[in-house]
Amino acid sequence: MAAAAAAWRDDELVIKSPSDHRSYRLLRLPNGLCALLVHDPEIYPDGYPDPHASKPHEDEDMGEEDDEEEDGDEDDDDEEYSDEEGEDDEDDEGEEDEEDGSEPKRRKEKGSSEPLVKKAAAAMCVGMGSFADPPKAQGLAHFLEHMLFMGSSEFPDENEYDSYLSKHGGSSNAFTETEYTCYHFEVKREYLKGALDRFSQFFVSPLVKAEAMDREILAVDSEFNQVLQSDSCRLYQLQSHTCSQGHPLNRFTWGNKKSLVDAMGSGINLREEILQMYKTNYHGGMMKLVIIGGEPLDILESWTMELFSKVKGGPLLDMSPKTDMPFWRSGKLHRLEAVRDVHSLCLSWTLPCLHKEYMKKPEDYLAHLLGHEGKGSLLCFLKAKGWASSLSAGVGTDGTQRSSYAYIFEMSIRLTDSGLKNLYEVISAVYQYIKLLKQSEPQEWIFKELQDIGYMEFRFAEEQPPDDYAVDLAENMLYYSEKHIVSGEYIYEGWDPELVKHVLSFFHPDNMRVDVLSKSFDKQSQAIQCEPWFGAQYIEEDIPSSFMESWRNPAQIDDAFHLPRKNEFIPGDFNLRNANMPKPLSDDNPRCIVDEPFIKLWYKMDMTFNVPRANTYFLISVKDGYSNLENSVLTDLFVNLLKDELNEVLYQAYVAKLETSMSVVGSNLELKLYGYNDKLSTLLSSILAASQSFSPKSDRFEVIKEDLERAYKNTNMKPMSHSTYLRLQVLREIFWDVDEKLEVLMKLTFSDLVAYVPKLLSQLHIEGLCHGNLSEDEAMNISKIFQNTLSAQTLPDEARHEERVLCIPDDTNFVRSVRVKNELEENSVVEVYFPVEQDIGKDATKLRAITDLFSNIIEEPCFDQLRTKEQLGYTVDSSPRMTYRVLAYCFRVMSSKYSPVYLQSRIDSFIDGVSALLDGLDEETFEHHRSGLIADKLEKDPSLSYQTGDYWSQIVDKRYMFDMSKLEAEELRTVRKEDVISWYNTYIKPSSPKRRRLAIHVYGCNSDIAEAAKLKEQSWITIDDVKSLKKSSQFYSSLC
Repeated sequence: MAAAAAAWRDDELVIKSPSDHRSYRLLRLPNGLCALLVHDPEIYPDGYPDPHASKPHEDEDMGEEDDEEEDGDEDDDDEEYSDEEGEDDEDDEGEEDEEDGSEPKRRKEKGSSEPLVKKAAAAMCVGMGSFADPPKAQGLAHFLEHMLFMGSSEFPDENEYDSYLSKHGGSSNAFTETEYTCYHFEVKREYLKGALDRFSQFFVSPLVKAEAMDREILAVDSEFNQVLQSDSCRLYQLQSHTCSQGHPLNRFTWGNKKSLVDAMGSGINLREEILQMYKTNYHGGMMKLVIIGGEPLDILESWTMELFSKVKGGPLLDMSPKTDMPFWRSGKLHRLEAVRDVHSLCLSWTLPCLHKEYMKKPEDYLAHLLGHEGKGSLLCFLKAKGWASSLSAGVGTDGTQRSSYAYIFEMSIRLTDSGLKNLYEVISAVYQYIKLLKQSEPQEWIFKELQDIGYMEFRFAEEQPPDDYAVDLAENMLYYSEKHIVSGEYIYEGWDPELVKHVLSFFHPDNMRVDVLSKSFDKQSQAIQCEPWFGAQYIEEDIPSSFMESWRNPAQIDDAFHLPRKNEFIPGDFNLRNANMPKPLSDDNPRCIVDEPFIKLWYKMDMTFNVPRANTYFLISVKDGYSNLENSVLTDLFVNLLKDELNEVLYQAYVAKLETSMSVVGSNLELKLYGYNDKLSTLLSSILAASQSFSPKSDRFEVIKEDLERAYKNTNMKPMSHSTYLRLQVLREIFWDVDEKLEVLMKLTFSDLVAYVPKLLSQLHIEGLCHGNLSEDEAMNISKIFQNTLSAQTLPDEARHEERVLCIPDDTNFVRSVRVKNELEENSVVEVYFPVEQDIGKDATKLRAITDLFSNIIEEPCFDQLRTKEQLGYTVDSSPRMTYRVLAYCFRVMSSKYSPVYLQSRIDSFIDGVSALLDGLDEETFEHHRSGLIADKLEKDPSLSYQTGDYWSQIVDKRYMFDMSKLEAEELRTVRKEDVISWYNTYIKPSSPKRRRLAIHVYGCNSDIAEAAKLKEQSWITIDDVKSLKKSSQFYSSLC
C-alpha cells in the first residue's frame, strides 16, 4: 500500500551556517508529525549507491564495511580503552583515575586509503514528560519511556531493537524531561532503514508487556538508586518537594519501585495507566522527528512517510506559556545536609516563560553579567573577601529551568568556611551587584559582544556526533520557529533594553528562593524535616525581615563593583591557513617539527574541518613533582593556585571561546589551549609569564588549601569512581593514596609551598601538539614562546617519572574488598579486570583488534543477561582497558540490591557461558560484528577536537601510531571467529592456565563485607595490604 503524501514540505526555510554542507527538509505529515530530514553528503562521501544495485539498504545480509560502534545500550562513554567514569554531576577533583590520557577518544582513525565515513542517526521528541505524571503514580512518564524498548507488535522480541543496533554498529538511549521525552539512536549508514523500521514501532504499536513491567520497575529503581547520594539531585528534589502544592514541579519525577508499586497497591492498574498516558500523548501532533542520513532527501522522505504515517494523528503540541503560578514561598531559607564536603549557596529567581524571546535572550545577557569572573564582578568581590571560590549563574538547559510555566534563573556560589559564616553578607553582595545593574542602563555594546560571539559560533560550529546533533535539533523543534531550528541557540537579534529591564525587575528578594547545601548541618535541631524520596534531611528557616528589607534596596554599592571591560580575546582573524594549499590525497598524520632536549613539538595543519580553530596540548614533565607524597600534594596546590591567579584572564578568553585546561595528569602537568586560534599565542604567553613569575599569596593559599582539602575528602564518594581508583591503586607501581595526601595537606604551610615552587619549575621537559588552523611558522613560534618565557633547565631523561604497571602472575586471582566511603551509599560495585598483554611488539595491533571484536560481540548479550533479564543493577558494562600500555578486559556491575559476592558469581556465570555463545555464533552474525567494527575504526571524526584527542592519546602513551585504528581495521579483515575463541580461551576462560584476574569489590551499606571471607574458598587471594603486595611483585617495563 502506498504511503500517504506529505501535508507540507520546505527545503529552503531552515537557516544554516555558511559552512554547513548538509541539506535540510522540513516535513509535516497528515497525522501532525513534524519531521526534519537532514541529508549529510559525508555519510556517503563517494555518492549514494544505486538503490537498484544488488547491495541492500535494509536489514538483511550486509556484512560489508562501514560504520560504528559496539555500544548496544546506554551511552556510557565513547572511549575505546578508557577508565574515565563520567558518572553524575559533581566532579571528583583529586581522583587518580587517569589512564591512557584523559581525552575522550572515538574509535576511528585517519590516514586511511578508504573513505572515512559517518553514522546515520535519528531522534524523536514527544511533547510529554514527567509534568504529566498522575499524582498517584509518580515516575510514570519515565517508566513509559523504559517500556517502549520492550518490543512492539511488528518486532515482539524485547531485545530486537537493541540487538539490531548492536549488530550493526549502533547504540541507543532515551531520557524523560519535564515536558518532553526524547528517544534517539545511531547506526551504521546502510542500516538506517532497518533501524527506523524498529524505532518507528515505539510510536505505533508498543506491546507494553505485563511480564516485562516488573523487571523494568526494577530498572527504574536501579536508575534512581544511582543518584540517591547525588547532592545536586537531592537539592532538585527538595526544591520540588517544597514547591507550591498543585504545581507540576511538586512531584517525584524519577520514579522508583516504591512510587510505582505503591500505585499498584492503592488499586491503580499500572499497565492501563501507561497505555492511557501513551494513547493520550503519543500521537503525531506531539512529535518532532529528526533523521540524519546519507540518502537523498526524497528517499529519507519516502521512508518517513512509509514508517511514520502509521503514527495516529492528534492535535498539534502547544508549548505556549502556562498559567502564572508561584513556585515557592518567599522569605525562606532551606538548609540541606550534603553528602559531600561542600558549602554551596543556591539562589533561584522565577522569571516569566521566555520561549518566545529566544532571539533576544535577555536571561543570557543577565547571566553573562551576574556570572562574570573578571575585574569588578561579583565573584571577584567574593573571592577578595575570602567568601567564595566559584560562581555560576543563568537559566539552565534542563526542562525544570526552561518550562512553559516559568524560567528559573539560578546562581550557585561555592562558599568557603568563612563564606558560610557570612551567608547573609554574601547575599547582600549579590543584591548590591543587582542594584548596580538596575541603576546602569542595559549596555548595547555588551549585547553586541554576545551577538558577535554567537554568530561566530554559528558560522564555525564544530560538528557533533550525529546522534547528539539529532537530539539537539529535535529539542530545538519544540522551542524555536522552523527557520531557526539550527540557528536559534546562537542568535542574538533585536536589542531590547526594555525587555532586559523587565526581566531584571524579577530579581528581588520576595521572588527569591535560598538553598544552602552543606556538610555543616545542625543534626541536633528540632526543626529537621525529611524529604520523603531521597531521605535527605533539611531545615526550613525564616530569613530575618531586616535582611529581606536591606536586600530590597541596598543602602550602598561597594566601590569594587563595576561592569566588565571590553573583551580583548574576541577573535577578528578567521582566515584559514590552508586556503592556498593543495588538498592532500590522504589525511596526513602529525609530524615532529621540533625535537630538542627542552621541547618536542608535533604539528599538523587541519585540512579536513576548515574552521579557524586550533588545539594546542602540552605535557610538561616537572622536577620531582610526583617523587614523594608531599611533593604530589604541593604540585596539586601549585596548579590550583596558578589557575586561581590566572582566572580573570582565562575567563575572558573562555567567554570568547578560547578555553584553557590545566591539570595534574599522573606525574606531569598538562596544559591545553583550544578554541579560536587568533589570540591563542597571546593567551599562552600570559599563562607562561604568570607561571614563570608566580609568587603565591598567603590569603589565596589558605582558600585554595581549603578547596583542595574538600576535593581530597570528596574523592571516591561515588562507588564506580572508587572501584576504578582502587584498581589503579593496585596496578600502578607509584600511587599516592588520597587519604594520605589529605594528612600531608593539613600539615603543609605557606612557606613550604613558597620553597617548593622554584624547585618544581627548575627543570622541565615539554612535549606538545599543535593541530588545527596554524601555519608551521605559527607552531614554531609557539615552541619559541616556551623557550623564551621559561628560564628552566632541561629535565634529563632519567629524571622523568616512568609509569610501571603490576604484572599479575598467570593463573592468579586477586580480590580487593573495601567498604564504600559514604556510609549511606547503598550501591555496591564489582569490577573484574583480566590483563591481556603489554601493548608492544608486532602482534600488539592484532591483539587490540581481537579484544575490540570480542567486546563488540559480547557487550549486548552481557547487558541483556545481567541487566535486562537478571536485573542486577542499572549499570552493567564490559569493555577493554588500556592502563599505561597494558591491555586488559573488564566487566563491571553496580547494584543497590545484591552483594559483591553474588554479583561476582553472576559475572562468572556469564563468562562461563561465553564459550557456548561464541561457538554458536553463525558466520553471518560474526561477519556483521566484524564489518561493523572495521567501519567503526574507519569512521570519520566529527570535529577537530575529536581528532586532536586521538592524536594526543598516541603522544601521551608514547606510541606515536597516529594511524592506529586504520592498522587495526586492516588486521580485522584477517581475524576469524577461531581467533576470537582462542583469545577468550587464553585470557578469559576459567580453565586457562594463563588467565589472570583482579577483582575490586566495593561493598554498599546494605551488604556485609564479612561475606568476602567466602571468596578465599574459591581460589581468590585477598589483597589486605597493597604496599606489601607491590614489594613482592613484578612490574612491566615502562612504556610511557
